[in-house]
Amino acid sequence: MTFQGWILILGFVAILLALTKPVGAWLFALYEGRRTPLHIVLGPVERGFYTLAGIDPNAEQGWRRYALHMLFFNVALMAFTYAVLRLQGVLPGNPQGLAGLSPNLAFNTAISFTTNTNWQSYGGESTMSNLSQMLGLTIHNFLSAATGIALAFALFRGFARRESRAIGNFWADMTRVTLYVLLPISIVYALFLIASGVPQTMAGVVDVQTLEGAKQSLLLGPVASQEAIKMLGTNGGGFFNANSAHPFENPTALTNLVQMLSIFLIGFGLTWTFGKAVGNTRQGWAILSAMVILFLAGVTVTYWQEAAGNPVLQHLGVAGGNMEGKEVRFGIAASALFSVVTTAASCGAVNSMHDSFTALGGMIPLFNMQLGEVVIGGVGAGIYGFLLFAILAVFVAGLMVGRTPEYVGKKIESREVKLAVLAIAVLPLMILGLTALSSVLQQGLAGPLNKGPHGFSEILYAFTSAVANNGSAFAGLTANTPYYNGLLGVAMWVGRFFIIVPMLAIAGSLAAKKYTPESAGSFPTTGGLWVGLLVGIILILGGLTFLPGLALGPIADHLAMISGTLS
Repeated sequence: MTFQGWILILGFVAILLALTKPVGAWLFALYEGRRTPLHIVLGPVERGFYTLAGIDPNAEQGWRRYALHMLFFNVALMAFTYAVLRLQGVLPGNPQGLAGLSPNLAFNTAISFTTNTNWQSYGGESTMSNLSQMLGLTIHNFLSAATGIALAFALFRGFARRESRAIGNFWADMTRVTLYVLLPISIVYALFLIASGVPQTMAGVVDVQTLEGAKQSLLLGPVASQEAIKMLGTNGGGFFNANSAHPFENPTALTNLVQMLSIFLIGFGLTWTFGKAVGNTRQGWAILSAMVILFLAGVTVTYWQEAAGNPVLQHLGVAGGNMEGKEVRFGIAASALFSVVTTAASCGAVNSMHDSFTALGGMIPLFNMQLGEVVIGGVGAGIYGFLLFAILAVFVAGLMVGRTPEYVGKKIESREVKLAVLAIAVLPLMILGLTALSSVLQQGLAGPLNKGPHGFSEILYAFTSAVANNGSAFAGLTANTPYYNGLLGVAMWVGRFFIIVPMLAIAGSLAAKKYTPESAGSFPTTGGLWVGLLVGIILILGGLTFLPGLALGPIADHLAMISGTLS
């Protein structure tokens, strides 16, 4: 580890903390439906969408109606994307003449981008046409991210409102987030990437002459526009197979820093928005404190292990950090930071190959996802997932102090606790169940490149990434098979919507409750004790998924390495 590396990590966190309130305030204005400076230009566009769709943005919805409209919208988008991918070979915008995707790959990809997972069982530049990248995939980068933020707004209203049956209007929330947050930032962001050297063209292939005089064909396309929302919306699906390790997606150290900042930007801001929504911004800062503690702990372990290097090579007398699978233009510190950022935020973009990390260095990205993607988390999904843990934390606190649990003025009763447990239990049940199944079936065992503990980790990582809606991978797994495309597709769908529906039910239940003011006997939910309890509850419940696979996965692999044998 180096001083410069720690300056990068601490400076990264400092910049985000400085941006938290401004971003949160902008999101809070949209949460309340207030005008922003952009309404002068985009207000008529917003009203035009409502008129064309026959939507009254002021007609609020109960949680069931909100959930139904959200599900219908996502199913329709998934079906549309599936059709685009299957018909790719006969549609325009295909300069390379690429064929349509197979049914199982189109199924997997359509679900992947609908659920904000962006798992890719294919090489982008050799599989997807320009039209498929823009119309089939980039559209989801906007709308799946907007859906997540809209759902966070719905839960915020559940905590903030008193004796109400409504939690907002899904169509209004999603439209405003897209028009006034995601679209304008993405336009500016894409222009910055273009100025930095990221391609933005409809050309498919350009032939160039190398310095040696040879001819080389470069695959190009509308990269910058997809890259911007890929990061801002914590999507992660790369235009190229190498993702953000590719120089056409991430050409410089500055673009690398900006990409990491954009992954966390909205997640940080939403914590302040939550505090403002419930009338106490200290509540938002407490949540953010717990998130940052978990994040910094993960970065420390990963950076330490990658800087220490591979024990096997050290036994052979080769000193130095682990640069396998990393870009020399970023180095160890920026690669370790990126890996923790992307798995803490359900983004899935990578600037290095996680499969090449040391055993314990690769364990932290795995653990981040198994915590439920709540360490900052995806846009919207992170904060509403974190609040599910907060509900369980106040329930535990209530048991300890002998009082009815309360959180931000709402009594937490058996209905909310049961729904929170139901939502959180999806992760361990799906991850461990599907990993176990794939570890014994021939179709599952055909996927891993490595044998032994590391091969097991490749399977475990894949299902963890799918259920947690992350999308990154231990790249040693061959996933483009009917077995893995189908099973991972189901895992992604369950991991997204089997958490959302119970969460919306909690929002509806809380909105209907009366406000309960704090008293001398209330458990404080803004101080250090509360932050510590939150961190502890998340680590304990995350361990339900992590510990059963620990001995056969990263720890066993690490022990094999330090003993001088390769797994």
